[in-house]
Formats: sequence, C-alpha cells, structure tokens
Amino acid sequence: MGRFTLLCVWQAWAVETGKYQEGVDEPDPAKWKANLRCALNKSREFQLKYDGTKETPLQPYKIYEVCEHPGVTDGAEEEEEEMPNLMELSINPPIGEPGFSDPPLLLDLPMTSDLQLQAQMVEQRSFVQPGGLPNGLQDMNPLTSTQPEPGQMEASPMEAVQNQRDSQNQQTCKYDLLSSVPLTDLDLKFQYRGRTVGSETVSNPQGCRLYYGHLEPTPDQVDLFGPVSLQQVRFPGTSEIQNQKQRFYTDALLDVMDRGLILEILNQDIYAIRLCQCKVFWSGPGLPEPGPPNPIEREKRIKVFSLNDFLQGLILYQKGEAPNPPPFEVYFCFGEDWPDKKPKERKLIIVQVVPVVARILTEMFSGEMSWSTDSIRLQISNPDVKDQTVEQFKELQRLLQSQNIQGPWAP
Repeated sequence: MGRFTLLCVWQAWAVETGKYQEGVDEPDPAKWKANLRCALNKSREFQLKYDGTKETPLQPYKIYEVCEHPGVTDGAEEEEEEMPNLMELSINPPIGEPGFSDPPLLLDLPMTSDLQLQAQMVEQRSFVQPGGLPNGLQDMNPLTSTQPEPGQMEASPMEAVQNQRDSQNQQTCKYDLLSSVPLTDLDLKFQYRGRTVGSETVSNPQGCRLYYGHLEPTPDQVDLFGPVSLQQVRFPGTSEIQNQKQRFYTDALLDVMDRGLILEILNQDIYAIRLCQCKVFWSGPGLPEPGPPNPIEREKRIKVFSLNDFLQGLILYQKGEAPNPPPFEVYFCFGEDWPDKKPKERKLIIVQVVPVVARILTEMFSGEMSWSTDSIRLQISNPDVKDQTVEQFKELQRLLQSQNIQGPWAP
C-alpha cells in the first residue's frame, strides 16, 4: 500500500471520528495514524496478526485481521485520549534550568521488560515521580563517586508522569511506537584495529561490566569488580590476530583489564566507571569533533549518553530546526589516546556502544531503516546477457502470479 493511500485511510478515519475538518484543522498525519492504531487495538472486531516492531531487523508496520467472532468485553468502552505527535511533546528540562514551558505534554515510559510508550495529556505542569525499580548500582559505596554530580540527577524524560484524573472517565491510550523495545538495551561491538572481533546485546536494565580474564564479581568484592547484578561481558581473545606485534600489544592491554569498565544505566542515561588499570578514553554525543583526548578518570562516574538530550535533538530535527538527527554512538578506546589524529580503525581496542532505543527512534523518524552504524558495500557484477534473460523470466513470473495465471509447470 502506497504512502498516499495510507494518508487517505488515516485522514478518512480522522474525518469519520470528527477529529479533523478539512479547511478548519491543520493536517496532522502522525496523529491520524496514532488514532487509527489506537482504535484498532481497542476494537473487538480486529486483532493484531503480525507485529513487525518485534522482528529483527525491525519492520515498521503491523497487520490486523477482521475477527470472525468478535469478543465481548465487560462494561462500556471508555473514550481514549488522542495520541500526541512526538514533535509536540515537551521533555522534562534539567532541574534548575529555565525553558520548555509549553506544551504540557510529557512522555511516560515505565521500566518494564516489554515497554510500551505511553503518552497522556497532562493538564498541569506539576507531576509526581514514582519510586521506580531499585538500582543496585547505587550501592557502590567504595567508589569515589557513587552518585552523579549535581546537575546530572535531573528528572529523566522517561520517568512516569501521572496526572490526578477521574479513572472512571479516562483511559490511557498506549502508544506502541516502541512496543516491546526495552529502553535499556545496548548493542556492543568490539573492534581490534578496525576488525570486528565480537558483538553482544546487553539486556540487563542496570548495565554491564566489560572485562578480560576469569575473575568474577562476588557480593563482598563490589569495590573491586562492581555489583554482581551487572551483565558480565568478556572481551574477545586475540587468537585470530595474525600480526604478532598487534597481538602482543593487544594482549598487554587485556592483561590489565581484570577489573574492567562498568557501563551503568540510570534513568535511561548511560554512565561509565573505569575500574581497570588500563586507561580508557571515550568520544560520543555532546563532545566536540575533532577534540582533544578525553580520558576517563579512574573510579569516577561520568555520563556518556543522555536520553533527554537525544530526544530534544530528535524533536528539533523533526521540526526542521536541525539539519541532522542527533548522534548516539559512544566509542571507548582502551590503552591509547582518543580522539586524536589517528582514525579508530588504527586503534588496538575500540568498543562501540549503541543505545538501541536511540537507534530505532532515529530509523523510524528519519523515514528509513538506517544502516549508519553498520554500512555494507554490496559487491555485485554488472549483468550480462544471461543475467538479463533470467531477469526477464522473473518479471514474467511476477506477471503470471499477479494475474493468477497457472503456468505449464504448475501441478
């Protein structure tokens, strides 16, 4: 179904439900689409048959089918609230900073394993923050800095925001923009002098510890190896490195990574804590490019990714006020200055960290499924006469199938 046809369907539903009057209201395809999807999810006459948002790679569409025997629900259906467009949402500003006074719409993302992005109308700017899940990483007392520095503990844009309302008359309409996508997932990629030697997805909502060796954390050694609740991610070995000099220096760095580097997730922001003897440098969003080497001081917590800042940048991009989507990749360089004049492909050990939620949002709102973090240059020969013949047969086959014509080879 073409984009124009989809717009007509969304608009027709908006007109039918009285949400849009042509010539009076401003066209808002995103809101039309959200309202139609909410109605489909709520209807007893339709059921979800295929959810592409749960596939890998993600497919940005869903398929519904008509129910032969619609179910019966108890009680009268309540009118659901309209879904706000992402461009209209206001993200919580950091505590103590002015601005962001309108409109009073806030994102509500509960911390669950299968998250649904819930958007709801908020009449007042006052809000209540729930307790949320306990974060085991906040108990790292032996570290020099156990809490983010002042100004870094701002209200997260993803903390639940609730409005005092009559529960009998209103019902939250769940926005399935990020259906079943955990906010805290991280994609890790390990590169040794530009060659990818391993990758892993971290699904622990508290974060992970990157290390090398065989020393596992224990409850009584939190000061040495961090909390036991973290996902333990081991660096790949060097057995596949052909260059002996490269292998020698890489092994020398890995040998002093027993304690590791902690990536802590707090309120959907990412913090790094260097425990290992090996020096670690990093680059990422908010840092100048190019810039001087940026080391991580040992046993100090630093913020390397802010979801609040990313969402603000994405909103500006959607409004046309920024030329490009905000960056979200974070790079850690072990044992060598970074950034510097050398490209990361010449560094002994580089770890790329990608917040999955940022990548998916960028792909969705840039209008295409982006391959920016894993570009692939396809190698295909120019077609010869035989290739052209095969293509013609393929085209004829497609025509036969579209016209439901049975070929002589059909049973």
